[in-house]
Amino acid sequence: MIFYFSGTGNTKWAASKLAAATREDLISIAPYMRADDSSHNLAEPFILKENERLGFVFPVHGWRVPKLVREFIGKMKVQRAESDAERNSVSAESKASSDAERNSASARNRPFAYCVCTAGDSIGLTIENLNDVISQNPSLQALGITKVSSSYSLIMPESYVGLPFMDVDPKEKEIRKKSKSAQELAVICEEIFDRKEGVNQLVKGPIPWFFTKIVGGFFENVLITDKRFHVEKDKCVKCGICANVCPVGDIKGGHGEYPEWLHHKDCLTCFTCYHHCPHHAIEFGNQTQKKGQYYFK
Repeated sequence: MIFYFSGTGNTKWAASKLAAATREDLISIAPYMRADDSSHNLAEPFILKENERLGFVFPVHGWRVPKLVREFIGKMKVQRAESDAERNSVSAESKASSDAERNSASARNRPFAYCVCTAGDSIGLTIENLNDVISQNPSLQALGITKVSSSYSLIMPESYVGLPFMDVDPKEKEIRKKSKSAQELAVICEEIFDRKEGVNQLVKGPIPWFFTKIVGGFFENVLITDKRFHVEKDKCVKCGICANVCPVGDIKGGHGEYPEWLHHKDCLTCFTCYHHCPHHAIEFGNQTQKKGQYYFK
């Protein structure tokens, strides 16, 4: 079972490759966190099949796990599917076993949990951030999961354009990153298929604590906002692509109307709307003027 979140498509590509390699279900996180989507009920537990792995795949936001992903993991419920052998083995003796014995058995049967995160550069202490969230989820604790068994980072083409000094990668660099990440992902898929534990193949970058705790805090508290997004009406054709691709449903418009950001505090500033606009009609303050666009193709 692979839970993933993706804005510009880098992470969806990686998650899809992992799903094909492991032959396990691919589940998008975003629909479960949208207030306007009643068809995805987070109160219902996810059932982990016998011997199924548990994967988390997401982009790094501000050297941290994206807020939406953290909230999802905090609320999700995961249960193991009970096998016929387990049902038949229940006895009075096993019912009378101590908590310590049950916890020991849970640890022995712990599902293999892993993480693959994508980033344009470095990830800081993202995995430590993830493990903090996992360790506080009661249903994961019940399965013996308090952290991921292995973790990987993939350096992908840059998509964050919200600061003056940040832009998408030049085409040549984009191609190089995609080629290298494809080679690395092939190895990652093999190791995850084999349930290789204790792997931490991560590009943390310099001073990881500073970027995750200090810069990441500024990023979340100041830079993550939809209030600076606006549309250049002379360029907009009211197609509605931006509203359709927004992972949190923060935009309404299209079909003859200009897009409007709803300011419901769920915006991730992932720039999915900006990158998918076919006429470059969406801007983020004056930070994105004359900057490039990117989404995975």
